[in-house]
Amino acid sequence: MSKMKLSSIIIAKNEEMNIRRCLDSQIGLIDDIVLIIDSTTTDHTFKYASEYPGINCEIADWRGFAETKNYALSKTKNDWVFWIDADEEITPELRTELLLFKESTPDLNAFSVARRAYFLGKWIKHSGWYPSKVVRLFNKNFAVFNNKPVHEGLEIQGNVGNLNNDLNHFTNPNIEHYFKKFNIYTSLAANELFNKGRTTSLCDFLIRPLFIFLKMYIFRLGFLDGINGFILALFSSYYVFTKYAKLWELNRNKK
Repeated sequence: MSKMKLSSIIIAKNEEMNIRRCLDSQIGLIDDIVLIIDSTTTDHTFKYASEYPGINCEIADWRGFAETKNYALSKTKNDWVFWIDADEEITPELRTELLLFKESTPDLNAFSVARRAYFLGKWIKHSGWYPSKVVRLFNKNFAVFNNKPVHEGLEIQGNVGNLNNDLNHFTNPNIEHYFKKFNIYTSLAANELFNKGRTTSLCDFLIRPLFIFLKMYIFRLGFLDGINGFILALFSSYYVFTKYAKLWELNRNKK
């Protein structure tokens, strides 16, 4: 039996702090790495990625999350693909599992993986953030990225299995980074609701943010994540408040 080959896809914008760690975790495991860098990138992401021989690294105009990933997918050489973000890292345990996977004959079209999300330098084990499984390993002949403007994902034909080991996700190393993403994603989320014809009520401003805080910090044991868990729950409640405030503003401007 010939050994299976794996491709990977990454999209990146201003990821010079993360891209080497991401690529290092794939060397010797992934046979074909496709990296698409947003043309508006202003840092050294392309320079650092270019240090790695054999990587298909391209600067391209932004097409939206889903379409950019579908474009990256069209550049891959192999049927089986691992989707990884620039701020993620394949753990040694997952690496070993994927090496064994390459020796196998899969009977499923896709597999999900659990992510260890690091918030302000700490792995958040509670708060509803772990295991946070997402489909990342898939046969591209049976998969396509959907067009959701926020948190796009894969649509898979057939059943999905589970990998046993984790992916590291260094999501928000500091508060400044969190709020840079915060403004982008709250706007995307508000626009998604607006396009669905949603309006706002007092409940959206008072009850929803409070519920998110209680759900994350109390019911999902975020208090066990220490001060990081408290800050995360508080920021998440503010995220919900801001999303609906932006939706209110969109509806006001429409009128």
